[in-house]
Amino acid sequence: MTEKELYITYKGVRISTQLCTEESLAYFEDFSFRPDDFLIVTYPKSGTTWMQEIVPLIQQEGDPASVQSRPNWERSPWLEYVQAPSLNLEQRPSPRLFTTHYPYSMLPPSFFKARPKVIYVMRNPKDVLTSLYHFNRMCCFEPDPESMKQFVKTFLDGKETYGSWFDHVKGWLDAEEKERIFYISYEEMIMDLNSAVTRISKFMGKSLGPEVIEKIVGQSRFTSMKKNNMSNYSLVPKGIFDFDKSEFLRKGITGDWKNHLTVAESELFDSVYKDKMQNVTYKFVWD
Repeated sequence: MTEKELYITYKGVRISTQLCTEESLAYFEDFSFRPDDFLIVTYPKSGTTWMQEIVPLIQQEGDPASVQSRPNWERSPWLEYVQAPSLNLEQRPSPRLFTTHYPYSMLPPSFFKARPKVIYVMRNPKDVLTSLYHFNRMCCFEPDPESMKQFVKTFLDGKETYGSWFDHVKGWLDAEEKERIFYISYEEMIMDLNSAVTRISKFMGKSLGPEVIEKIVGQSRFTSMKKNNMSNYSLVPKGIFDFDKSEFLRKGITGDWKNHLTVAESELFDSVYKDKMQNVTYKFVWD
């Protein structure tokens, strides 16, 4: 497929035509949020699937059926994706759970009026880059990266789907509704998942005991998710994902970029990162 067939530019951001259509984008633009909705927001490959496992388990107080009975794209659907208009999301009882990869500036008017709670997950951009590289290799509607060297340039230039990682993160960190946003990183979850689940639970207004927290932690560990067919994307047809090239849930670790980037590529990345993030006061775990 040609570049024009693969992507559209929506509000200045590159969007996949295989994931979003004019109908689904219009649906999201007119979507009516509720104040008690929960919205998982990530730049792609930053821990989306992981959070889609954790939050339903918190909502259902550790009941494994919450993540074993429905695929994650149904239990926490992407509001901008082509499937959204057919899911009767307006009829779902509160508190509803949704997901989006949208930058803050692209949220619909009702978001700013209703002010739902947001869980924003960030990840070391070098690991985001590495994960995206493998994802694009196995994703049949994304061009196979020519090389890591070229992919680094594309990423740093903000020409990936959903635009610039730097703009995405800075936009959400500068959001006005900070008291309604829970910021957490992939790295924090790796370092202490028990603490992360406890903090997320409190943000969601759930007071869960240690035994329930441990149960949620066990269910949402990478090894458990990898075995869960409702979470590992094994239900996706081969015409969409080529699992011979890469698994969707690949390693679930931090620092894998060190196995892929050359010294020169890492130094270029550091230089661009330093320039683009120089005015950001948020303290990232990876800095």
